[in-house]
Amino acid sequence: GAVPEVLHHDEVEKLCAMSFLDPQQHRLWKPELREGRAIPADAAAVGQSLGRIHAATANNPGVAAQFPPNGIFHAIRLEPYLEATAAAHPDLHEALFDLSKRTGEMRIVMIHGDVSPKNILLGPDGPVFLDAECACMGDPAFDLAFCLNHLLLKCLWNPAAADKFAACFEALTDAYLAEVDWESAESLEARAASLLPALLLARVDGKSPAEYITTDAQRSHVRRCAHPLIESPPAHLKDVLAAWKKEIAS
Repeated sequence: GAVPEVLHHDEVEKLCAMSFLDPQQHRLWKPELREGRAIPADAAAVGQSLGRIHAATANNPGVAAQFPPNGIFHAIRLEPYLEATAAAHPDLHEALFDLSKRTGEMRIVMIHGDVSPKNILLGPDGPVFLDAECACMGDPAFDLAFCLNHLLLKCLWNPAAADKFAACFEALTDAYLAEVDWESAESLEARAASLLPALLLARVDGKSPAEYITTDAQRSHVRRCAHPLIESPPAHLKDVLAAWKKEIAS
């Protein structure tokens, strides 16, 4: 129930048909956040569902066999986000490439690869994840950090709702980590906490900048917050959130 049902798949034509989900009952999360309707219970549901998907696929040879490494994740996530950002920040080159290498080499769970509010419907039976074009066996910390990054950036899109976004950040983190049973939750959180500032910086200096980060002042907030956290990675996600809240309040 966490993804649309595939009704038909044509391998020759490269087409598929999926179940229709009534938009009246399945709200897209991105416009909800844009309008300031940031509800911690929604974020917790996303975190819980994502954690359960990861748990169900962790170290599963059958799932891994269906998704052998094919280079797509590196081509559309690691290179344009982490490695391209290194070109704009030569002093962070080694740290960013190390993060890319570490993330790319892990094959722990089935990751979605684009856990963004634009790809999440809030349905009556829970979140529905869309557009998993780069799904693969990978590091679960990437999915967690990638989604949390959007909640940080939304504070610049709708500053009046910044406290709500922070509450959603905490709710999603707590709900997700509660589902982690395939490895130490502390270890996973530390990887996510080190990855998150790099993904934050990538949305202003990588190849896929956030479309709503449009001013130099906004970009400066991101750079001032992310740079020291990449140089000295925190072990906890709450430390990234605290640094971000301090920066945007200045």
